[in-house]
Amino acid sequence: MCEVFAGQDPQRYRPVNRSVRIGGHSTSIQIEAAFWDLIDEIAASQGLSTSRFLSTLYDEALLINGAVSNFASLLRTSCLIHLMGGGSKDTAERTFRMVAAE
Repeated sequence: MCEVFAGQDPQRYRPVNRSVRIGGHSTSIQIEAAFWDLIDEIAASQGLSTSRFLSTLYDEALLINGAVSNFASLLRTSCLIHLMGGGSKDTAERTFRMVAAE
């Protein structure tokens, strides 16, 4: 059963650091390579560079929530929302309710 997951290419889950500028500050974000692939895909689907997408996402999360305590986790869950339904507002809200219920 777990062969699909366990047998994946180790390059997909290797940690990758990227230096980005967010909120006028340079920072480094480390997440797995597969997430970076998805983030690049999401950014392109929005007509943005990955850097611009990250900056916009951070700014909007800051505006909505008042703080962004773990941006790497925000990125991972954003990928989950994308995979669950393309990032529509309804999908995002449904995913938020699922996570909040845990």
